[in-house]
Amino acid sequence: MSDRDVRLTAGAARLTVDPATGRITQFGLGAAELLHIGPRFGSFPMAPWCGRMRDGVLHWADTEYRLPRTAAPHAIHGTVRDKPWQVLRHSDTEAVLAQDLTDPWPFPGRVTQSITLSPDQAEFTMTVEAFADPFPAQVGWHPWFERRLTATGPGVEVDFAPAWQEQRGADHLPDGNRITPLPGPWDDCFGMPGGVHVTLTWPGAVELVVGSPLEWVVVYDQPADTVCVEPQSGPPNGLNTAPHEVRPDSPLVGRMTWRWRTLG
Repeated sequence: MSDRDVRLTAGAARLTVDPATGRITQFGLGAAELLHIGPRFGSFPMAPWCGRMRDGVLHWADTEYRLPRTAAPHAIHGTVRDKPWQVLRHSDTEAVLAQDLTDPWPFPGRVTQSITLSPDQAEFTMTVEAFADPFPAQVGWHPWFERRLTATGPGVEVDFAPAWQEQRGADHLPDGNRITPLPGPWDDCFGMPGGVHVTLTWPGAVELVVGSPLEWVVVYDQPADTVCVEPQSGPPNGLNTAPHEVRPDSPLVGRMTWRWRTLG
């Protein structure tokens, strides 16, 4: 941690945000640390797109835009996750941060994220605004949860009931087909039309529910030490396949909650 970190506390819950990246670098309940800690871990905001964009190419309004291929051959997870954010407001239990959309994103706008912490839940909101021309956008969150809360503890159990799974092609992007959800391990996008509801249970320790009115979630549980549950407003490459238009009078707003209870 550094002196610039924004720290929230509520009861036994502790959450730290790094304004240099907009990333949650630490989230704990009592002695338990639920997020994997490290420069590329924690939990980061995804905007103005989520997941991979095929070949780093955005097609919009009869124009082709090329974005840096940050996960070659694709562009991944938007542009805001590792740039500085301005802290607009900060108290013991709330933080509001903002970042203007600039190069390499071709459209002027702003992303604002807010986090509110209480003893039994954390609430997250992210908004994408357009300053001038309309553009397509997505919002989402990419938390890296610990698979085990102690070195010898049981692995986390993931429970959810998606309506479908996006069939993934060899390039890790949805190929346009929806299939019956397959058993894990996953690096896959799922549709949940009633809203995201995924329960993570560390047996004997903590149950945490990731919830959102957003209707898409990527679950990535292939690494040995981490599990990711990523609510987002559209599927990977969705700016090209299922764009949501943001206009100056019509921002995109996404919300997510983490609700928890201790076990045992």
